[in-house]
Amino acid sequence: MAEPTRVAIACDHAGVALKRVLAASLRAAGHPLADLGTDGAESVDYPDFAAALAAEIESGRADRGVLICGSGIGISIAANRHAAVRCALVHDVTGARLARQHNDANVIALGARLVGEAVALDCLKTFLETDFEGGRHARRVAKLSAKVTA
Repeated sequence: MAEPTRVAIACDHAGVALKRVLAASLRAAGHPLADLGTDGAESVDYPDFAAALAAEIESGRADRGVLICGSGIGISIAANRHAAVRCALVHDVTGARLARQHNDANVIALGARLVGEAVALDCLKTFLETDFEGGRHARRVAKLSAKVTA
């Protein structure tokens, strides 16, 4: 069995049900989990939850992260504003695998209104089990973290 991965998970109000399913799967697999909310249907702002998860990644308290909103788009944009995060919006297992292999993504974003539970669980499993290939991809990933100047 692979070493447990410290995972942080967060969502907005649209992602609560899917977050519960994914969190239960992570716990059952023995992964240490930081559930950062939200936990109810009351409208909240996804950038706040992306920032909380980014802080977990940046501090080293989490190795990987999972973010969920209605489409996955807004929360992935919010997450990628944080230097320590490489968040990939994924809709299928191929995207989850390539996000790890080619981009060394440390966070995935899922759209609760676009991806069903079974696909989301498969994406999560693939995301956690896939290693970064390095090689030619390492140079490109390094550029993602480089400071951009005008």
